[in-house]
Amino acid sequence: MERLAASEAVFSSLSLRLGARGVFVRRYNRGVSAERSQADIRRAKRLGWLGYTLARAIGCTLRIHVEGWEPIEEHLRTGTGAVMVSWHGRTFVPANLMRGRGFLAMISLSRDGEIQAEIFRRFGFRILRGSTSRGGVRAALEAAREVRKGAILAFTPDGPRGPNRKFQLGALLIAQKAGVPIYPVGVSAYPHILLPTWDQYLIPLPFARCAYLVGEAVWMPPSADKDAFVQLAEQLESAINTLEARAESLVRGGRK
Repeated sequence: MERLAASEAVFSSLSLRLGARGVFVRRYNRGVSAERSQADIRRAKRLGWLGYTLARAIGCTLRIHVEGWEPIEEHLRTGTGAVMVSWHGRTFVPANLMRGRGFLAMISLSRDGEIQAEIFRRFGFRILRGSTSRGGVRAALEAAREVRKGAILAFTPDGPRGPNRKFQLGALLIAQKAGVPIYPVGVSAYPHILLPTWDQYLIPLPFARCAYLVGEAVWMPPSADKDAFVQLAEQLESAINTLEARAESLVRGGRK
């Protein structure tokens, strides 16, 4: 890869000096991009397989306490759509709990997203590439179409780049366009480690106690204005944080 990058720089420099070689350089650059793309895909598959294998090895040992799942099971039974929202740094436990049920996940188009997509695909999720920050309204409308047809979307409203634990408006737009409820979810585990990433990604240690708590459904009014969007975003942000605080208390030995 470094050799390709160096060669690309040389040819780009020549094109600036000679001018008349522009077509050749563009073709060369496309070839470099194609090779990089294939290399990225191979890398994502290797790292995705490794990430999935480690996640399942730990996941098989977890003791997960679940509350509020009954409405989600009813959505699955009847084929009606919904949106479930939890923080970006808390997807490890849901990935293991929800595996093999055909849930929909929206994952960004970044290189890291390529690895995440490979991991969640192995967990049995249906993958929708894009994000409400890259592709914006188009990505949200595509997700809304899938949810309207009966998909249950597992969504991280502070992703893909943060700010951490700040509820962005994408999930609300998807739920409004699809005409489905949004369920806030709080997740925790103990003992665990927190990675030094923007989302403080939580990885449970083997045999950890985990809690996955689903809150009350929230509906987005079809005629909601900007102020209503902001108000509901604040409401859901608070609901996720409250559920997560209770989940944290439960896994540390608190009362149910």
